[in-house]
Amino acid sequence: MTTQNAINWPEKYLPGTGDNFVSNEVIVKGLTAARVWHYLTDTSEWEGYYDNVADISFPEGGGPQLKDDQVFSFGTFGFPPLDAHVVEFQAPADGVAGRLSWTAKQDGRPEERLDVLHAWLVEDLPGGRVRILTQETQIGEPAAALANERPNPMLNGHQAWLDGLVRAAAK
Repeated sequence: MTTQNAINWPEKYLPGTGDNFVSNEVIVKGLTAARVWHYLTDTSEWEGYYDNVADISFPEGGGPQLKDDQVFSFGTFGFPPLDAHVVEFQAPADGVAGRLSWTAKQDGRPEERLDVLHAWLVEDLPGGRVRILTQETQIGEPAAALANERPNPMLNGHQAWLDGLVRAAAK
């Protein structure tokens, strides 16, 4: 039996313990993890394939390429730019899944506070296929409000991100 890799979750963000959690996954033929990784980790590509992101910046310098311990900010889901920090970065390699995770936070009054872990896993599969998994846990009142909306905007937004990422990598 073959098992698939999973997201590495810090205890604070374990799925089902926050106020909102979504999981999106695609498996596609004809792409490689390395090709997908480029479009995922180069933030200058994001706005070209994903409509729900804006105002990407690197307040401590660096960028647009994400890397371990990188600080950046970006707006999404109507929130002002969130302060983000890459907490896991492992490029895909032969037999090794690519892993990217960042935290993103918004401070303020309780009804504004948001604390997020957004994680990605990109891995080559047999038969010339690639698996892309993205999952996110959100904590805070804005997250609880998003979780109760139908259709779920985070689930649909992350699916749009995956679909755009696949289209960009397939060009």
